[in-house]
Amino acid sequence: MSETLKVGLSASRRIEIDRDRTISFMGDDCRVYSTPKLLYDIEMACRDLLLEHIEPGKDSVGTRVELDHVGASLLGMWVDITVTLAEINGGAVSFDFSARDSVEEIARGKHGRFIVGIEKTAQRLKAKRDKAVSR
Repeated sequence: MSETLKVGLSASRRIEIDRDRTISFMGDDCRVYSTPKLLYDIEMACRDLLLEHIEPGKDSVGTRVELDHVGASLLGMWVDITVTLAEINGGAVSFDFSARDSVEEIARGKHGRFIVGIEKTAQRLKAKRDKAVSR
């Protein structure tokens, strides 16, 4: 593991809530940041922080999410997502996160990821694909 990967590392990212990040089923006046897009943005913030501190040829995959989506952010607003590395256990890492718009906190929770070797993971997935095709 990289010497710079340490508990307490933190990063923030500002997301502009564009049309593609919003729900549509309540009409245009009620377009708000969708939970799946919020989760994706949180995952990418965690992954990007890890990529700054792990070796080339490594990446990470999500393993667990605990997300409380407690506020609605409207189309056109911005949201700041802050992720903090909370625990390292071998290749398993966990983050605490929060998200807030200009008015209030909109989300908080925990996210687990696992650091993997890209080449080894690709080989494992190919073997699984081959096994699935042969069934």
